[in-house]
Order: sequence, then structure tokens, then C-alpha cells
Amino acid sequence: MASGIATRGAVWHVADMAIIASRRYEHGKPSETPRPVTGEARDALPPHVFDWVGLADPTDEEMEQVRRQFGLHPLAVEDALNPTQMPKVEIYGQHLFIVARTVASLEGDNLSYGQTAIFLARDFVVTVRLGSTRAHDKLRQRLENDSERLTEGPDYVAHAILDFIVDGYQPVIERLEEAVQTMEERAIDSFPEPSTIRRIFRLRRQFRKFTRIIGPMEEVCERLAFTELPVVDPGARVWFRDVLDHVRRTMARMAMLRDTLASVVETASLLEQHRQGDMTRQLAAWAAILAVPTAIAGIYGMNFDYMPELHSKWGYPAVWAVILLICGGLWLRFRRIGWL
Repeated sequence: MASGIATRGAVWHVADMAIIASRRYEHGKPSETPRPVTGEARDALPPHVFDWVGLADPTDEEMEQVRRQFGLHPLAVEDALNPTQMPKVEIYGQHLFIVARTVASLEGDNLSYGQTAIFLARDFVVTVRLGSTRAHDKLRQRLENDSERLTEGPDYVAHAILDFIVDGYQPVIERLEEAVQTMEERAIDSFPEPSTIRRIFRLRRQFRKFTRIIGPMEEVCERLAFTELPVVDPGARVWFRDVLDHVRRTMARMAMLRDTLASVVETASLLEQHRQGDMTRQLAAWAAILAVPTAIAGIYGMNFDYMPELHSKWGYPAVWAVILLICGGLWLRFRRIGWL
């Protein structure tokens, strides 16, 4: 273990280490004595007493010390250090291992993901964050201010962590909704530019990736909410059902965004076809009107000697009258049917 140990209140903070906080709770109240991670196996704690250790991007050596102290299964530890795990729930004896995926950030149109692994037992909860920018400090403080809920034990802490992770999806979804709404409004005014079309397909690819990575969170919450598990009290399942509801709403919003993007290009294409149809009808109407004087002028340009109108005093104005009458009639007709 690295040196440079410091305490902040009753929370165990270690400089330049992965251990963000380590604390013991007795009947919902934090202990005043810091709980160092020594790597030595500990004894089981009495009821209503548990430890909560939080780690961020730990090394293999640091995780090995935590594994020895809390008796974690080596396979679970290996999965906790693998940043590409999919959300899942696994049982290792009397320990529960939960993997949840976090949305780390939204850079441009690209989503980056992190991971939070939760080791859950009757007398401890250990969280391991990989690539996640949202620390649990505020969550821990909020839970410590509600000792009645914290008395329910580590399973309630696990619910709070999962709820915290799922709530972190919402700001990203809202930003994506704003981007999609902007593109949808612009598509009504004009056909999207090639750059916009490329962005639409990039976003659709990100939405499919989101569904593939975050989608299994629904199965995780379903299992925690409805399956009998070793360290989850039946009374705690209602809290996991609430998280499940949040996950389902998130996935529904993402599905709606994906469908909206799919319809943006289709809607813009239909509107563009309609605009092109209007232009085509207008051009066809004017072509029909201009065809009348063109045809008559073509007849009089044939240079025949025996054309009575050539020697008639009223021939020229009569031809113009016919042209204007026919063209005017065609204009009124096309105007009436909406072509002009």
C-alpha cells in the first residue's frame, strides 16, 4: 500500500491511491474511527454494522489487498478490473457481484462509457469504478444524512449506487434530445446538408451502441427486483424496482430518439419531393402557356405566299388576341388547380 494516508472527517482517504473512501456504519451512523484497507482478512461484523469501501481505477495489487481483506472471489475481482464487462449479476457464495455501466461523457456526438462493479455482502459493500467521472462523494454524504435508510444495510447502498448511475444517463439523453430536435426542425425547412446526414448516421450508430451496452442494465435490475438473492432482503426489492423503472424509461427515450432520427431523413425526403413536385408543376404550366405563342409564331414563320392573314388589316391584332386569350385561359386554369 502507498504511504501518505490522510483522513477527512471519519472517511479514510489515501493519497495517490485508488481507495477514495472507507468507512464503517453502525445502525446507520458512520463510525468515528477510520477503516484502513490493510489486506488482512477481517472477522464478520454483527448485524446492522457494515463497511463501505469505494475505489477508483485500482491497480491489480490494490485490488488484491481488498480481495484478501473482504474475501472476494478471484473471478469477480478479475471481472471488476475488466473495463469491457457487460452489466450482470453473479452469485459467489454469500457474496453478490454486480456490474453496471456508466455513461462517462458526451464529446461531440460520441458517447464514452465507464464501469462500476459492486461487491455486496451482509456486512460490506465494495465499489470499483473504472473510467467513471462521477464520484460517489455526494451520494455517500446524502446517504449519511438519512441514517434511517442507511440502517437497512448494504443492499440499500447498492440500490442507491445503481440509482445514482442510472440518473447519470439523464443529462446525456437530454443533450441528445436537443440535438435531434434541432435536426428535426431544420429538416422541415430544407433538405439536410450532407454534413447533417452524416451526423444523423453517426448518432444512430451511437444510439445502437448505447442500447447494446446499457440495455442489459434492465435485466440486472429485473433480477435484483424480482429474484431471491442471498444478500438482498425481500423488503429491499421495491427499491430495485424503482431503479428498473428508471432504466426502462431511459431505454424508451433512447428508442424514441433512434426512431426520430430514422424518420428525419424520410420526412425531409418527402418534403423535398413535394417541393420538387411543385416546381415541376409550375414549370410544366408555364411551358404549356408559352407553347401557344411559340406554335402560332412557328406557323407564321413558314413563309407561305397564300396566307390570308398576311394581307388582312386586322390579322396581326387578331393573332395577338387569340394568343392572349388562350394563354390567359390556360393561366386561369392552372391557377385554379394550384399549379401556379
